[in-house]
Amino acid sequence: MDIILLIQAVIMGIVEGITEFLPISSTGYLILSADLMGFWTKEKVDLFVVVVQLGAILAVIYDYWGRLWQALLGLLTGKAEGLNNPRQLGLSLIVATIPVMLVGFTFADEIKTYLFNPITVAIMLIIGGFLIFYVENRPKVIIANEAEDVSFKTALLIGLFQCFALIPGTSRSGATIVSALWLGVSRKASAEFSFFLGIPVIVGAALLDLLKHGDVLTNRQDWLVLGIGTVVSFVVALLCIRWLVAWVSLRDFKIFAWLRIVTGVVVLVAAWGFGYQFAG
Repeated sequence: MDIILLIQAVIMGIVEGITEFLPISSTGYLILSADLMGFWTKEKVDLFVVVVQLGAILAVIYDYWGRLWQALLGLLTGKAEGLNNPRQLGLSLIVATIPVMLVGFTFADEIKTYLFNPITVAIMLIIGGFLIFYVENRPKVIIANEAEDVSFKTALLIGLFQCFALIPGTSRSGATIVSALWLGVSRKASAEFSFFLGIPVIVGAALLDLLKHGDVLTNRQDWLVLGIGTVVSFVVALLCIRWLVAWVSLRDFKIFAWLRIVTGVVVLVAAWGFGYQFAG
């Protein structure tokens, strides 16, 4: 049993749990962390980076089970107790999921082959940071105070922006939260709609990747490493979800924009200024 590998899996799970719902790119930070630690082979890292997100999204299901159940009942029956627009939420999530599913299923392998690298991550971190500043500095008119109030048109636009998150370093949470803010969704509703939207996207991507590339996990230890990372990401994400909702209710995302830009610049300087050779 490789204890160092298991410790690295714990670290990767912590990174995933912290970054999944922040607008800073969990995939990007996982790629950078794996590269810095020399974690696993590239094929196994690529699978780990996608599947470990299941832990974080299970935290959303656990924390928001009541609202998600009401939304499902709304889809099935057209009504549900306790929410104003449960069916609207369910349908809006479906509408927002369609674009990324189509693009992801079509180009997933090409994206992983050509874009899963630290340089792409660094560039997209910087671009995303400046976009956060742009959106935060624009005047805002709120058209949806709750996630259940997001219209089909707004959901579709958020879904189209989510497609950019297939590029590592963009951030799925960043693309969906920032685009929702830009379109007039309140801060709290933007964060929660992003959480909910991650469920079909992340679960679908993880299961598809396991079916297509699960054969790279060749022994019991490989599955243990993946399992440890997933469990750790669930626990850490559960804490971060509650913190983020409290944060966005009172503050903006500019601190995360600075974090993205500084991280991206450091990676580019390491790569070009000091000649650091990234793995993979």
